[in-house]
Amino acid sequence: MAQTPLFPLSAFIFPPSANPGSEEIIHVGAAGSSLPLKSHHDALTRYTTHKAAGHKGYTELQREVDEVRSLAAISWGVQRDDIGFVSSVAEGVSILVESLDWKQGDTVYVDRDEFPSVVAPFAVRGQRFNGSVVPKVVYGSEAFDGDGGDGEELEKKIDSRTRLIAVSYVSYLNGARVDLAAYRRAADRVGAILLVDYTQAAGNLPIDASVADFAFSASFKFLLGTTGAAIAFWNRARQPEWKPATAGSYSLGDIIPDWEGEDRIQTRDTALCFCRGNPSHLSIYLLREGLEFLSQWEATEIEEHIQVLTTELWRRLDGEGIRSSTPKEKSKHGANITVHCTGASEIVDRMSAVGILAWNGCGRVRFSFHGHNCMKDVDKIMEVFPALWREWNTPQ
Repeated sequence: MAQTPLFPLSAFIFPPSANPGSEEIIHVGAAGSSLPLKSHHDALTRYTTHKAAGHKGYTELQREVDEVRSLAAISWGVQRDDIGFVSSVAEGVSILVESLDWKQGDTVYVDRDEFPSVVAPFAVRGQRFNGSVVPKVVYGSEAFDGDGGDGEELEKKIDSRTRLIAVSYVSYLNGARVDLAAYRRAADRVGAILLVDYTQAAGNLPIDASVADFAFSASFKFLLGTTGAAIAFWNRARQPEWKPATAGSYSLGDIIPDWEGEDRIQTRDTALCFCRGNPSHLSIYLLREGLEFLSQWEATEIEEHIQVLTTELWRRLDGEGIRSSTPKEKSKHGANITVHCTGASEIVDRMSAVGILAWNGCGRVRFSFHGHNCMKDVDKIMEVFPALWREWNTPQ
């Protein structure tokens, strides 16, 4: 299995080799930033054509937004009106933070290794408004501990004061995947909101976003889009009374309110209320290309292809005495295999020089696979990485 790429390589724009005449580029960095699609050029042309067409073109821009919302809704198993857009996951989480009527003693539960975009909106608010009514962040330590956790600490640290639980489905740090059903049960037990970041899962794993109250995902990683537009999900069935605390012309819809009138100013009753100003239309056009491209395969088919590669790389690294910080079982990880080690930055730079584009940061080397990868990419990694790793580290 996975002897050949699942995706056609001809669909992607690969960077030129650093060494002319050397072998083709091996891109295993989708968890940081994915390869662009050649069809992005067509999307840019379509966008500029619509933008140049005056008021009729603006109608086309809005139609594109709704059609991409539909594509995202289908891939996440939810309704189109539950889907909107924000500029980034951090913006979406921040909108949620400012919308809640925090009470004295309220807490937010997050893992200590959570991605900053998920936790920073809460943590920085607590520092900025010290002494005001702001949530206290309670840090857990089991979600991404290498075996997925057993839920004991989650149960111990959440209680009636827990207003919100925030978690990434797949960890950016070590690739561990959490049991979202367990998080849903925990949230329901104490009446908390469940916020999920799908950034490291969207595009490589099946997603049923209905488990969450709110969810977000960046577009420039496995979804094959770009920065500038992130998917926002508002579970209106679970949170029908929720409204954002701030607004702009776009989030109010087409009706301009009487600002001084007695009627309450209403925001959109769909997840487009997350868009305070015009959404990033060009980024949404580019996201469409990624969503339509990925829809050619079942999400389970993409997952199975990738996990043949992740489990094989994990096995071969282990055979070399190189311990991965990613859980071994494929049910407990996503598309990433990480190795925390000394010299990570230098190792990634030297792999890049021979055509292997991995990712570094946080003291680890991260290999992330997508449908354009195949087993020969694992072979190439193993030809290069172990020797580089041993220059700074000792096998266990």
